[in-house]
Amino acid sequence: MKPNPKYFDKIRVRPDPEAEAKARAPLCQWDGCNEPGTHRAPVGRMAEGQYFKFCFHHVREYNKGFNYFSGLADSEIARFQKEALTGHRPTWTMGANSSTRSAPDFAQQRSGRAGYYARMRDPFNMFGGQGTPRQRKAKPLEAKALETLGLDSKASGADIKARYKELVKRHHPDANGGDRGSEERFRDVLQAYRVLKQAGLC
Repeated sequence: MKPNPKYFDKIRVRPDPEAEAKARAPLCQWDGCNEPGTHRAPVGRMAEGQYFKFCFHHVREYNKGFNYFSGLADSEIARFQKEALTGHRPTWTMGANSSTRSAPDFAQQRSGRAGYYARMRDPFNMFGGQGTPRQRKAKPLEAKALETLGLDSKASGADIKARYKELVKRHHPDANGGDRGSEERFRDVLQAYRVLKQAGLC
């Protein structure tokens, strides 16, 4: 048996992926280096998309001293950075063309500032709005509950509570000697108050 059989190594040892890449790579472009050039390094400004091929040690050496803006004045570097904000596309100053007409800050009818403030509710006048706060319109079930208590839709939470206490004392079965008519009215008052409380009116 041979000491280094060709097929035996392929079976027993997992092939090294880097060895194949090194075998196919061109030589390092560093002067006097014969290692495979497996790493890319950018050529420089005005040569974007072009790369040198270096070995690992020389690409590190090259990257330490690489400066994209070498040879440029500070004003040129500042101009490049300013143009980079817009992707190096041309821009124009606002209002430079006298024939153009600038749009208003906000559309007055459809949206924007005026429409927003017209729709905004400020019941406690926190933002200094003009006029009185809008009254909340009672839903049908809430309106019926208010009617049961003998109140209108402008009644405050304190009014509702005071009226509820008054009606409970008046229609409680103990206060009326077990009168059935008064007992039904008592149930209606309890139900009406429960509806208004769930609605957040009291």
